[in-house]
Amino acid sequence: MIRTLVVDDDFMAASVHRSFAERVPGFEVVGEATTGTQALELVARLRPDLVLLDIYLPDLSGLEVMRRLREGLDDVDVIAITSAKDVKTLRGAMHHGVVHYLVKPFAFATFRERLESYAALRARLERLQQADQREVDRLYALLRTGGGDALPKGVSAPTLALVAEVVRDSEGELSAVEVAQRSGISRGTARRYLEFLAESGTLELTLRYGAAGRPEHLYRWAAARV
Repeated sequence: MIRTLVVDDDFMAASVHRSFAERVPGFEVVGEATTGTQALELVARLRPDLVLLDIYLPDLSGLEVMRRLREGLDDVDVIAITSAKDVKTLRGAMHHGVVHYLVKPFAFATFRERLESYAALRARLERLQQADQREVDRLYALLRTGGGDALPKGVSAPTLALVAEVVRDSEGELSAVEVAQRSGISRGTARRYLEFLAESGTLELTLRYGAAGRPEHLYRWAAARV
């Protein structure tokens, strides 16, 4: 279970965020905080994996809370909750400790997608025990999504992580058909995600020409040759 701390000075908002998180499989809410100071104290005491952090708090701003978490070397991730007008400021402050952000107001479906995206990234990174830092940084940059503009329409972070994992764990090149079979998605969906990963530089694309017809597209993890 991903141990989650909810931080919001609005009691009703905190209650809603808690109920949302508890509806997403794999997440467990271990506490709530209404101030930045309380949030820091609970992180130190409860050691959560994830903090759902509202940027506007009565004593410390959410950005200040994030800064202190990083300075204290707390091993905790953050999903920041902010308003549309502050997205640019938040993006400028984002680093590896912040995987996603949510823009108010949001529905449960959006909230669930963010948590599923975070869970997929977390699981993926746990499998990268022997990966070098460049590979980890590349995956973080690829899956760090905000209000939806970081990924093209029709591309979800959980499926993206799944496709990336299939190719990363392969010993050689894979076609879209092979990726579809191993990941349990359609060939068209696999091709769309593979093309996106190749364009981002995460995968390498090669063409295999047969006796006739169009060349077959083959993909492999770009870090495999580093």
